[in-house]
Amino acid sequence: MSLVESLANVLVGYSIAVGTQVVILPLFGLHTSLPDDLAIGAVFTVVSIARSFVLRRMFERLR
Repeated sequence: MSLVESLANVLVGYSIAVGTQVVILPLFGLHTSLPDDLAIGAVFTVVSIARSFVLRRMFERLR
């Protein structure tokens, strides 16, 4: 179930990121296409996963 939880977390985070970009970027005068928003969301998702992994490893070492 940990894998399912992790996948759900990534999917929800990605969906929120893309949805937020679609709404917020135009408010700042930045107009992107949906494929651009999906790609940007994917980049931020990969960065987020890497960040979580590195922090988890750091805290495991402290233990």
